[in-house]
Amino acid sequence: MLNKTPWRPASFQKRTDRRQPRTPALTFVLLIASTLTTLQGQAADTETPVSDLMDASPVPASLQLEVQRERYLDARDALSRRQMDRYESLSSELGDYPLRPYLEYRELTRTLSQAEPDEIADFLEREQASYLAHQLRRQWLHVLAKQERWSTYLSFYDAESADTELQCHQLWARLQRDDPSALDEVAPLWNVGNSQPNVCDPLFDRWLASDRLTPELAWSRHKKAVEARNHHLAAYIARQMSESQQPLAALLREVDRDPARLTRQERFRQQSQAMQDVINHGLRRLARRDAPLALSLWRGYDAQQLFSDAERLQTQQTIAQHLVFQDHPQLADRLLAEVPALTSTDLMEAIIRDALSQMDWERAYTWVMQLPAEAQDSERWRYWRARLIEELELQQEGTDPADLYAAVAATRSFYGFLSADKLGYDYRLLDQPEQVSPEQLERIAQHPGLRRARELLLTGDVNNASREWFYTIPQLDHESVIAAGKLAEQWGWHRKGIQAMISARSWNDLQLRFPLAYQEQMRTAAEATKINPDLLFAIARQESAFMPHARSPAGAMGLMQLMPSTAQQTARRAGVPYRRSDLLSPEKNITLGSRYLHELLNEFNGNRILAAAAYNAGPYRVKQWLKRNDHKLPYDVWIETIPFRETRGYVQNILSYSVIYSYRLGEKSPFITPEEAGATF
Repeated sequence: MLNKTPWRPASFQKRTDRRQPRTPALTFVLLIASTLTTLQGQAADTETPVSDLMDASPVPASLQLEVQRERYLDARDALSRRQMDRYESLSSELGDYPLRPYLEYRELTRTLSQAEPDEIADFLEREQASYLAHQLRRQWLHVLAKQERWSTYLSFYDAESADTELQCHQLWARLQRDDPSALDEVAPLWNVGNSQPNVCDPLFDRWLASDRLTPELAWSRHKKAVEARNHHLAAYIARQMSESQQPLAALLREVDRDPARLTRQERFRQQSQAMQDVINHGLRRLARRDAPLALSLWRGYDAQQLFSDAERLQTQQTIAQHLVFQDHPQLADRLLAEVPALTSTDLMEAIIRDALSQMDWERAYTWVMQLPAEAQDSERWRYWRARLIEELELQQEGTDPADLYAAVAATRSFYGFLSADKLGYDYRLLDQPEQVSPEQLERIAQHPGLRRARELLLTGDVNNASREWFYTIPQLDHESVIAAGKLAEQWGWHRKGIQAMISARSWNDLQLRFPLAYQEQMRTAAEATKINPDLLFAIARQESAFMPHARSPAGAMGLMQLMPSTAQQTARRAGVPYRRSDLLSPEKNITLGSRYLHELLNEFNGNRILAAAAYNAGPYRVKQWLKRNDHKLPYDVWIETIPFRETRGYVQNILSYSVIYSYRLGEKSPFITPEEAGATF
């Protein structure tokens, strides 16, 4: 039977005494020890390996696996300590244990520079579908390149797994094997806006010496470097240009630093593609600072230069977007009226949100009706079409808002729940669990990649477990991905279960997509803070998908993604002991996260909309947004016009997930409370 108990890798990471029991059940540990002692005695008497006796004995498979896991951990420890006799003895007893290749990999990589091609090839052949084989090949190729063993390098090279360094080495290897056609493949590697690895320099030098650098290529890379704000690289490229190109290259860098130089129009009269690149780049940069000035200058330059249609539209769109962001809606509307081809959905949605923030219902409706058909048909804009018809009291055929609301209310979404509230309908949750048979689960559980992932989890190696998972899932068919998701959920690896459903585009299995993970800890925290548990579940689901060791690029940690400084301040105010490592403990992270959310709810008078926005963007920003709107907007308008796309989506998800978790918990909480619906923002 598959284990349904959530794994806790931290306990393995912290344990250093191998003699401590590795399972919570003492009787099971004693059974392991007794069985292993008996088998070791038989092995000594008969000179038969323990692994062979295990195969021949009636020992349950789960017990055999536990014994092998212990052997593996001890062998890994011996290898790390270079206790090679002990390591050889232990590893010989591992049989077909899934993680045995990890020991072989560690052995090979420790002395990779002395390895023989045959032993590398043997490992790659045996483990060809594994993450380890992928990694070993890359490491081996780097060693071969360093040793300049180019023939061997080419025999092991795999284009599908090659990064830029390996690609450069491969082309250089071909040159060393007298294959000049390799130079024909260099340009795409060279023509990028960033500096390439140093190992590519000899290849690039050979390519440049072959006179393959054209003026068009030089200008292209210089332009890309400037657009990437990589001025050092741009200046380096400029030195490789012809004398006739260098003044324009210098002008492009000058305009990038100070786009207002475009006001001196006499400097930009030259008719050429390069000059058009300078002007377009400068106007797009200027629009970020002063969109009205950029628009004014654009009109003059557009009359002077023969811009391509694509370049013209890109510059006009950039100017229009920044006119909206800089509160010049009339100028933006006029520009779009002049240029009907400016039909970018993002731009038009920005204009609609600007109109909504001004409660200019007529302008908002006008632009909603001009959206591309696909966008108009989305739940978002069908809801807003109905909402605006109500505000404008339109009485046209086919414009009954109730019909529009009813169509959207049939969906499980933020706008579906809003529409259901408008009509007084029950929420449509569409819970349809995927059906996976025990046989399918058992079959997918035996997949080599997933067996390794499972064992890595149980030994506390979460990073490599995740790598095995991500390397394996793309190799599976649709049904197997769903079965793998079910398996991950049974393991307590909730994030991977959720991700599997996303990969399979299986949206209606709410049990798997919205697991009741850490339910006891969630309920304890909810009781302590008087927060509805569905809100705590929604926050954890959105923040980390229940990944206890999650870390964000910004430094947030744990299930509820707390910044260490926020956690420390929250703990101090609550009188709770705190260490940074506590954030990786589910129980302690939930405790601190719930207390921080409780503080935000208190700060915003119990309003979950504002508290959720503050949890994501910070309370200071939320107060600034409220001040900007002078507390006059209805709740749905305020959410739709949150300036940060991420925070807007975050708030919508938290409110929607709360409804789903209320259902999962057997409760029936409102999507928007009467107090929230009656407030102005």
